[in-house]
Amino acid sequence: MRRALLMVAVAAGVVLPPAPASAHGGDTPDATSFRTRVTGIAPAVPGLAVRAIEAGARLELTNDTGRTIEVLGYSGEPYLEVRPDGTYENVHSPSTYLNQTLTGQTPVPAAANPAAPPQWRRVSGDRTVRWHDQRTHWLGDGLPAAAASAPYQEHHLRDWVVPLRQETTELQLRGTLDYLPPPPEWLWWAGAAVIMLGVAAAGRWSVLAGVAAGAALLAYAILRTLDAPAPVVTYAAGLIGLASVFVRRSAFLTTLAGAVVAVFGGLIDLGVLQRAVVPVAGPAWIARVAVMLAVGAGLGLVIHGMMRLRRLPAAADRVGA
Repeated sequence: MRRALLMVAVAAGVVLPPAPASAHGGDTPDATSFRTRVTGIAPAVPGLAVRAIEAGARLELTNDTGRTIEVLGYSGEPYLEVRPDGTYENVHSPSTYLNQTLTGQTPVPAAANPAAPPQWRRVSGDRTVRWHDQRTHWLGDGLPAAAASAPYQEHHLRDWVVPLRQETTELQLRGTLDYLPPPPEWLWWAGAAVIMLGVAAAGRWSVLAGVAAGAALLAYAILRTLDAPAPVVTYAAGLIGLASVFVRRSAFLTTLAGAVVAVFGGLIDLGVLQRAVVPVAGPAWIARVAVMLAVGAGLGLVIHGMMRLRRLPAAADRVGA
């Protein structure tokens, strides 16, 4: 078992790239109803690429132009510079502090003045940087009026622009913000219930569902890490699911493995069943299938294991008699 788990861990380490530099720490939602998309850069610059990541929580800019690219803050002041030798942030820009969190509630120090000359602080040696940007988010409380009145329809909320600069050339990073209706949550719960009942009644073959759930969780965790930091517990639940085949002879360990898979692989990540936009590098259904399998197979293993545990005293009494 140890060798098998080690091979899985090594494989995950090989396929996962190192995280790009961040101007600020990540603040990623599990899922959201708002889709942030980058539609282009005007004028286009060869070697400059920007995408929305982490379910739209941050933008990621990669500068392979060989020149300095500047991101301007909310008052038009220099905010970030991505140079050939790394990424720098202007400590005099209020955006440096407002963008530390998704909601922009970090206090701005008195010394931060957009009219002051830039004072650059090196963030990293990377030419890729990630940052929160309030111009691309929905920051209101609750849903927009249009979405609140028709929550099962898609709504275009606004077009947005983030100003950039390459030396003296002004650039515009353009994109859209849309509201997307929720997925059919009942369908995923129905699937989880069918899986749970099937696993509970499957006898010794029930552990195969745990293995399938573990593999799906690891795939989901890897694809999420390509877009946003994946919770460590998702990897752990995936490994436990794979390991369930090795503990199938123990009713107690089977029950425990099922509980870990159901709770830490599925129940803590239910947002992916309830909202349209998921922080995963790929289609959202991958995350939903993984969570559905984790909940269904995990709870099925719990039921199967507890039924076996209840039979043990009866079997012991018959042997004693």
